[in-house]
Amino acid sequence: MNFLLKAAMGGGPPDVGKMMGGDEDKDPEAEKEKEEQRQEALRQEEDERKAKHAKMEAERENIRQGIRDKYGIKKREEAEAEAQAAMEQASEGSLTRPKKAVPSGCGDEDEEENIMDTVMKYLPGPLQDMLRK
Repeated sequence: MNFLLKAAMGGGPPDVGKMMGGDEDKDPEAEKEKEEQRQEALRQEEDERKAKHAKMEAERENIRQGIRDKYGIKKREEAEAEAQAAMEQASEGSLTRPKKAVPSGCGDEDEEENIMDTVMKYLPGPLQDMLRK
């Protein structure tokens, strides 16, 4: 503890006073050079990080492509492009916008009849006769 007090008051090695927050010799060129070196180091680290992430993403994409090939799955972009092309081809020569595809189960005649038959089973006899007419 006495050593620190001596250093702060000026006794002791000259560089200890600087470490304690005393007067420093400030050279603007040296400060500027340190800052440039620090900025360069940051840029270099950022470039290395980006390269590392790009490499990892390329590896992931290779794995994804292997899975797509194995199971016969198309990429999202390819599937969307094919669907868009089909819509454009279907609407070719039409003056109006293309109609949206009807989802399965909506408007299907056979399915509607099956639903009606199911409902009719649970209705009393007189109601069934009225609805069949």
